[in-house]
Amino acid sequence: MAEGAHRFQVGSIQCTVLSDGYYSYPASWVFPNADPRELTGALAACHQPPDGLLSPYTCLLVETGRYVVLVDTGAGESSATSGAILSRLAATGIRPGDVDTVILTHAHPDHIGGAIDLCGRPTFPHARYVLSEIEWEFWTAARADLSPLRVPDSAKIDIHSMARRCLGPLRHQVEAVERETEIVPGVAALPAPGHTPGHLAVLIQSGGDALLNLGDAAVHPLHLAQPSWENGFDLAPAGAVQTRRRLLQLAAASNMHVMAFHFPFPSIGTVARAGEGWQWSPGW
Repeated sequence: MAEGAHRFQVGSIQCTVLSDGYYSYPASWVFPNADPRELTGALAACHQPPDGLLSPYTCLLVETGRYVVLVDTGAGESSATSGAILSRLAATGIRPGDVDTVILTHAHPDHIGGAIDLCGRPTFPHARYVLSEIEWEFWTAARADLSPLRVPDSAKIDIHSMARRCLGPLRHQVEAVERETEIVPGVAALPAPGHTPGHLAVLIQSGGDALLNLGDAAVHPLHLAQPSWENGFDLAPAGAVQTRRRLLQLAAASNMHVMAFHFPFPSIGTVARAGEGWQWSPGW
């Protein structure tokens, strides 16, 4: 496979993780309630600096044989270090018109920015764009309250404006789901609220294999080891922690592989219970 792409099988379903790029975030944004000394020590143990966390953006291509599904679209041109999703797709032989379904786990810029092109048109012209009905209603309402986010006001403004800018052009292609829903055979969207009101996880199952895409229910492996450490981008922090625990318990109990959008590329691995949290083991 080309650089920035990694292919694997979930039963008979072919999956490919695709790097859209990355961004660097202050650690205080990613772990706002962590004890600073404990956080510094934990990051050092991970061989990471105490600030300026490098956060990958990893999308998921799912090919069932009949359907071509893209889970999240990356950040598009919103930063100088993102916007590679179309070139990654091309390297795997997929053109924008080949994608028939796009699942948006939520409407944050790094997940929805690639959904429209520079002219404001849907990037994937023949696709239905699936997201939670609650998510659609929240971002398209007259006012979306982002005051609970523990990030600077400038970041809140960027988050809100990107959601509005992208969702408008998609309105004729959006399919909003209300509950756990099979999107195509073997691919289901699961409610996973907290990070945003309508945040979704995605479960892929085939031939006894399973992959649970957490979306942003956890954005760093330390959120597994320390599941009570919150994420400053979570709109409802307590609900997000509850959702994270529920998804990790499901994955560990059922021996599922796990994917997380911001985990080190290729962003897939397994989880196992370790003390009060979970241990992340990368790889398929």
